[in-house]
Amino acid sequence: MKALADPDNALAAGLAAIRTQFQVPDSFPPAVLAAAEAAAKRAPTEHVDRTDRPFVTLDPASSTDLDQAFCIDRSGADLLLHYAIADVAWFVDDGDALDAEAWHRGATQYLPDGKAGLYPPILAEGAASLLPGGPRPAVIFTVRVAPDGAVHLDGAERAVIRSKAKLAYDSVSAADLPADFDELARRIQAAEDRRGAARVDPPEQEVDAIGEGRFKLLFRPVLESEVRNAAMSLATNLAIADALQAHKTGLFRVMAEPNEGAIKRLRLTARAFGLNWPEAATLDQFGRTLDAKDAKQAAFMLAIRRAGEGASYVPYREGIIPWHAAMAATYTHATAPLRRLADRYVVRATLAIANGQPVPEVVTAAFTQLPAVMARADSLSGQIDRAVIDMAEAIMLRGREGEVFPAVVTDLDDRGARMQLRDLPVVARITAHHVAPGDALRVKLVAADPDKRTISFERVG
Repeated sequence: MKALADPDNALAAGLAAIRTQFQVPDSFPPAVLAAAEAAAKRAPTEHVDRTDRPFVTLDPASSTDLDQAFCIDRSGADLLLHYAIADVAWFVDDGDALDAEAWHRGATQYLPDGKAGLYPPILAEGAASLLPGGPRPAVIFTVRVAPDGAVHLDGAERAVIRSKAKLAYDSVSAADLPADFDELARRIQAAEDRRGAARVDPPEQEVDAIGEGRFKLLFRPVLESEVRNAAMSLATNLAIADALQAHKTGLFRVMAEPNEGAIKRLRLTARAFGLNWPEAATLDQFGRTLDAKDAKQAAFMLAIRRAGEGASYVPYREGIIPWHAAMAATYTHATAPLRRLADRYVVRATLAIANGQPVPEVVTAAFTQLPAVMARADSLSGQIDRAVIDMAEAIMLRGREGEVFPAVVTDLDDRGARMQLRDLPVVARITAHHVAPGDALRVKLVAADPDKRTISFERVG
């Protein structure tokens, strides 16, 4: 849930309640703000001058916490991606007030009406952000991308850069971007296809007002510019992961395949939406046919994302290859240090090994502690997202009490039957006897309470 249309401010109380329930901070302690103000004045002294390179950023138009800037060169048949990442570690010292607060938060938390940042705005949206204009300290990863999409980390350096432009997903044109931007994305996509990667990029859920205090849940498909931009981050994270694994260090993002039960539920969900998933097709094969511009297919893409056991972080372990099933590769997070705590340490480790230096002991120690911290932050993010979606679903259905909806049973457990409405992206539980997964139901909406974030149905004949 990234956007919210709420012209009458009807959801303000509900969002405030969510913030209170999950203890989402609305500010930073004075000591942290003071440390951030002092750190923002820190001039880069260990950085080479790369201000002559034509770096640009590409993000949502409203974003000001810019983690990444990029430019692309040719090297024979290869492409050289110069991916500049905000040098957060330059501003944050181990054990200082900024560091302690970041370990407490773990990650930036997002709600439709605002965010609770990992670092104070004077850094995250100011001195450390790769905004255009003034020079900014960064860590530049140079990633070599072969014609077949294979990636290799060629080097890493601390540098001062100057972004030439702050480009936006919804208005960027080909003329604004490096000449090989599309070619790089094509190579990365081709490599994904060969690996059998099963990444699904569902559209963002939005809530829109439709008058008379009513709202509806919409889907905003991911723009092509976003997909191509993500290819650069993916290429960098894959190249860094390989380098870390080769040097027997690092923190990796791992994810298992959806289990057999999840696949069965997804097939029933597809049936609920009237989607034709051939029996012989795997989830990966079917997922590649989905069109995010179609509301039902978009909803199913979201169901795929939620079906797995979820991704987690693990440190390097001797003799074990960390694997991310959706990426079909060894993968890490290094490209969003303004928003994720773990990335700051992965960047530091990569900078060290790329320059023949030992990984600092404080970084190696952090790799064993970060999985629990990031799991807590991920869990909190999931709970917040779920609460917001529950509230949105209740608001979407408010006023439709007594209406009958077609649904299908997706699975059963000791709490009853779970069902998927056929015409709306809503999953709910219902008390229904003598039913089995795949059975069609007609259910009447009994209540929709946005304050409690609950909806309830009863079965009708």
